[in-house]
Amino acid sequence: MKAFRLALLASAVLLAPASLAFADECAKEPVTVGFLPKLDTDPYFKVAQQGAEEAAKEIGGKAIQVAPSQATAEAQIDFINSLVTQKVGVIAISANDANAVAPALKRAAQQGVKVVSYDSDVAGDARAIFVNQAKGDSLAEMMLESAYNLMGGEGDFAILSSTPTATNQNAWIDFMKKKMAAEPKFSKMKLVQVAYGEESEQVNQQQALALVQAFPSLKAIIVPAGIGLPAAARALEEAGLMGKVKLTGLAPATLISKYIKDGSAQDIWWNVSDLGYLTYQAAQALAQCKITGKEGEKFKAGRLGEYTIGAGGELVLGPAKIVTPENLAEFKF
Repeated sequence: MKAFRLALLASAVLLAPASLAFADECAKEPVTVGFLPKLDTDPYFKVAQQGAEEAAKEIGGKAIQVAPSQATAEAQIDFINSLVTQKVGVIAISANDANAVAPALKRAAQQGVKVVSYDSDVAGDARAIFVNQAKGDSLAEMMLESAYNLMGGEGDFAILSSTPTATNQNAWIDFMKKKMAAEPKFSKMKLVQVAYGEESEQVNQQQALALVQAFPSLKAIIVPAGIGLPAAARALEEAGLMGKVKLTGLAPATLISKYIKDGSAQDIWWNVSDLGYLTYQAAQALAQCKITGKEGEKFKAGRLGEYTIGAGGELVLGPAKIVTPENLAEFKF
């Protein structure tokens, strides 16, 4: 999920202007959009795909999804090539590695396939548009603020990220480190380690327990990855440690609702279905040359209303929220 690889954010946002000479052809009717998420088993992307399919029913065209069984750039490159062979009009990718997939995406563009990224960005010159679920700095700030509240503003905490190359997560972690160094408010909080769950439930469970064992005074773990947060919660619960060690991060709220209700966890989340919906709307607008990815361009995204493209071709779905017992009912996923 981003991570639930809840990129982005970023964000994991690489906002360099898209300089790639994308194909000039303008589709006269809706095209097939090939979605390529980070991992095939991640429920985050399954829900996003539901939003894409909703949009396809409204405006035409087709939303298909293919995904690797391992969260690696190499696996995604194979699927990029496959989507080109299938002659999709647009590839929508959530990148496992922003730079490693860029050459394959550029080759796809040279063959007439337009490219957008969503959730986790790619190199700015390898796509026209990045659909970001929320501004990365705001997500990172909310995760840090959530941990601060859960810890009472002091003590040791760790971060259990997705992979060492995950664009969104690395940007968030960097922001949190800078925020802590700059603001006296966080002076009593100490980041003791950044670990990686490798987009695997089992590895996340193992790493969560390893962190608690390595740092007996640990008060909280920030898990900025959708698969990781529920997995870490289950591992700590089974070990009788849930509540002693607080959790926060990014994940579908429904997957950790019982921990949110009892106060042992918080969550930062957004409407995942809307992310897929907006990505599909943007992809079709791009395919038909209604937008090109230039800053200031506007287009209508169905029930979500009008959107304006920002710097570097970035579209922002909207602000996320810290999920607490008080607002948990707002989140259906």
